[in-house]
Amino acid sequence: MAATSAMSLGLFTLSSSFVAETPSKPSLLSLRPQPHAKIRRSVTSATTVSSQPSPPEKTRGIMKPRRVSPEMQALVGVPEISRTQALKLIWAHIKANNLQDPENKRVIICDEKLKKVFAGRDQVGMLEIAGLISPHFLK
Repeated sequence: MAATSAMSLGLFTLSSSFVAETPSKPSLLSLRPQPHAKIRRSVTSATTVSSQPSPPEKTRGIMKPRRVSPEMQALVGVPEISRTQALKLIWAHIKANNLQDPENKRVIICDEKLKKVFAGRDQVGMLEIAGLISPHFLK
């Protein structure tokens, strides 16, 4: 059988005690890190500090406030609002008035204010709300 022999290569110790057939060749399984070895890493910075302040970004897309129809204005209470804020206010109205179906919470039972916004429908699925409020945002 193979005699136990070890060879040190800086960070790893090569040992041939695990390889019975070829004692002169170290196995990849026998490579072990030395406890005294330290890895040094340099610290890099990805951000740069500029002396000029950047201009404020313009709000775009669903975050941009838009004028709304009179029906939507009666529900949300403001003449101009972003889509995300309108959805938040609509959900607040739904939760405050307990308008979710108790058996299926994904179905909204519309009251008079919601019927005006949701094209006169008595019930609306929660995933349909975003599509139904689109016509109420004016260009």
